[in-house]
Amino acid sequence: MELIERYEKLKAKVVNRRTEFLALMNFVENETAYMTAPASSKYHLCRERGLLEHSVNVAETLLKLKNILAPEISDESCVIVALLHDLGKAGVPNKPQYIKVDPSDKQKQYGLTPYPPYKFNSDLIYLSVPVRSLYLIGRRINLTEEEAQAIIYHDGQYVEDNRSVAMREEKLTLLLQYADLWSGQILEKK
Repeated sequence: MELIERYEKLKAKVVNRRTEFLALMNFVENETAYMTAPASSKYHLCRERGLLEHSVNVAETLLKLKNILAPEISDESCVIVALLHDLGKAGVPNKPQYIKVDPSDKQKQYGLTPYPPYKFNSDLIYLSVPVRSLYLIGRRINLTEEEAQAIIYHDGQYVEDNRSVAMREEKLTLLLQYADLWSGQILEKK
């Protein structure tokens, strides 16, 4: 199934907050770089539409894990946190987080591409990806505390700031952490 079909199928799982969610996604899709941004500047899915592909991979993986380990969690919550956990990587309207690096004259001469192919946009005020994600989401849709925790701490203990939640993660947070890690380290390896 093509990426956009997979994405639309996931979005259709949001039912209870459908109006707010679709308004948020309209904003995300049309006013940020979400649909075209890479998932990273030089690691997993460092290419156009990488963020969208990563978000879809995480959502599909999270739903599989949830069905086995915590079926009481709603598909809606899973889809919202998975599709939007890295929304901060899209930047804000008119200011993407990642900017393509132009090849140097020497790279052009030899037909080489720049490495890394993207750089952080220095015109963007620095916020961590989860904080920027919540900033963009929170103005358009209400999240539960569990959803907010999952988005904020989705990188797990790989981020030093996340140690404050260690051993106090909700089920959704743990599942999102693993779905994100599985997607980035297994499904999306080069």
